[in-house]
Amino acid sequence: MNKKIARLKRARRGRENIKRLAVPRLCVYRTLQHIYVQLFSAEGGQVLASASTAEKSFKVKESLTPIQKAEKIGVAVAEKAQKLGIKKIAFDRSGYKYHGRVKALADAARNAGLEF
Repeated sequence: MNKKIARLKRARRGRENIKRLAVPRLCVYRTLQHIYVQLFSAEGGQVLASASTAEKSFKVKESLTPIQKAEKIGVAVAEKAQKLGIKKIAFDRSGYKYHGRVKALADAARNAGLEF
């Protein structure tokens, strides 16, 4: 079995558990160059907020490491969620290991006020 397919299959099982919690879901997708985050509604059908390193508003003049970029995205999505009145979420790492950029993003979002 392809590694990507196996990872997505495991992630699908995790999302089933998140649906039972009935809280908004913070979903992470990462590529080699960028990291994308979307906050989905509790039902899963609507994107409430999003942030990514590919956005024009994120372009910074100084060079940052990928982990520093992930931290900035975590803070940005946490601020957007708090403007919507969302404090408690479920973190969907999409099958990625909780390590490196994914961990940095989660820790920054927690420090910015989100609970998960």
